[in-house]
Amino acid sequence: MLGVFSSSIVSAPEELVAAGSRTPSPKSTAETLVKRFVESNGSAVSVEVGDDVQLAYSHHKESPWRPRSFAVKDEIFCVFSGVLENLGSLRQQYGLAKSANEVVLVIEAYKALRDRAPYPPNHVVSHLSGAFAFILFDKSTSTLFVASDQDGKAPLYWGITADGYVAFADDADLLKRACGKSLASFPQGCFYSTAVGGLRSYENPNNKITAVPANEDDIWGATFKVEGPAFVAATQ
Repeated sequence: MLGVFSSSIVSAPEELVAAGSRTPSPKSTAETLVKRFVESNGSAVSVEVGDDVQLAYSHHKESPWRPRSFAVKDEIFCVFSGVLENLGSLRQQYGLAKSANEVVLVIEAYKALRDRAPYPPNHVVSHLSGAFAFILFDKSTSTLFVASDQDGKAPLYWGITADGYVAFADDADLLKRACGKSLASFPQGCFYSTAVGGLRSYENPNNKITAVPANEDDIWGATFKVEGPAFVAATQ
């Protein structure tokens, strides 16, 4: 799966910008990235949402443990990879039909909590159990919401293309060709929301997340880590 967003939707993480500047490496544009994804994945579906967002997915070479799915409802677009172990109970919680799959559940959870302010964004994902990663875009509010499971069972990566777009994907090699060293593994147990202005841990949303610069020979430009309570207390 792939999601590509212009600077009008999301600001590129400063740590990844710095990584690309520190160790220059070949990159390609967002348009080339999407084209490469479509050409290299059989029966790929690519969707343009206005001028600033592109989402794509394919069942090509997907893991049976991490199937991919895509759905749109009420201008909320979502690409999902993985399986929720508690899908049955969540269907009942949100009043959904037994046929509702994971991607529909995520859209409904996001929509319900979005419309019930002041519920914090971490409530959208804190009750999800299983291996999952998803990219959600709410066109009505131009909000991006991305999340990964607590154990990193469903891979997710993010980076910056040559023309400054922020890209998310479950294929590290695909992003490396487009983002070079401006690339990182998306931290497990975290979400990124433009509504709250950045990256958060959904179990410990008040804990600081720092980026550790990678070694020169590493594929990543930085590694994002959630700091513990001791670190937070020491900095207050």
